[in-house]
Amino acid sequence: MYKISKQFSFSASHVLDLLEKEHPCARMHGHNYVVTVHLKSETLDAYGFVKDYKALKIVKQYIDETLDHRHLNDRIPGAPTSENIARFIYEKFKPEIPELYAVEVSETPQTSCIYEP
Repeated sequence: MYKISKQFSFSASHVLDLLEKEHPCARMHGHNYVVTVHLKSETLDAYGFVKDYKALKIVKQYIDETLDHRHLNDRIPGAPTSENIARFIYEKFKPEIPELYAVEVSETPQTSCIYEP
């Protein structure tokens, strides 16, 4: 099995308004997110790739145009947690990138979440 990954980053705000009022994440705040898309394949294409990294520019374009410097409560269905962001991005790109098997989202250098159906 061959596995590749590519990282993208964006900055955005969100409010986790289902939390108790005293929780710091219940207030509007922001993160510098890192999104990693993970692809895998048992075979390589004619060029020796799982997927040409250039073909993943659609992910960067979408993140830049839709999520970067936005309020995620207006963009992500449900609570805009790392878990839901990862699933949202996975579901958005799985039809276009069949090799996609997981999406990882990090809000801070110490935390990350991986969505893998």
